[in-house]
Amino acid sequence: MNRFRQWSARRPFPGGLLLVLGGTEILVTMKAPLPVILHIGMQGLAGYLLPTLMLLIGLLILFNPSQRLFYSIIGVLVSLGTWPTSNLGGFLIGLLLGVVGSCLAFGWLPDQEPRRSRRRRKDDAARDAKAAAVPTSFEQQAGGPA
Repeated sequence: MNRFRQWSARRPFPGGLLLVLGGTEILVTMKAPLPVILHIGMQGLAGYLLPTLMLLIGLLILFNPSQRLFYSIIGVLVSLGTWPTSNLGGFLIGLLLGVVGSCLAFGWLPDQEPRRSRRRRKDDAARDAKAAAVPTSFEQQAGGPA
């Protein structure tokens, strides 16, 4: 479990996962058989192609995070394209998962320190100020600051 945590911390994992889940949800809600899809034409084919691309782009974000900006822009465009082609984007659930996942992947910053709560930052600042106010033993012997 620790290896998985380290692996997922070095990439935009929540964004890629949401994009994969959105594509999967849209593919699951597509109920038309293949002959009907081919009879409808390009509109029907796009109904299966766009969620498959969403799934693929989500996996690319997970396994190639260095190109996350490009993949996330393509991901949001493909997600929005599922609105007219795939049962209103998988009844809006897959569309929203794809758009939110793409936005999370776009906003992810590598090598960023973990966030600290406001209370912890305040406590750290107070401790630093208190440490700076305490004179060193040399200053005490000399009778003041040097």
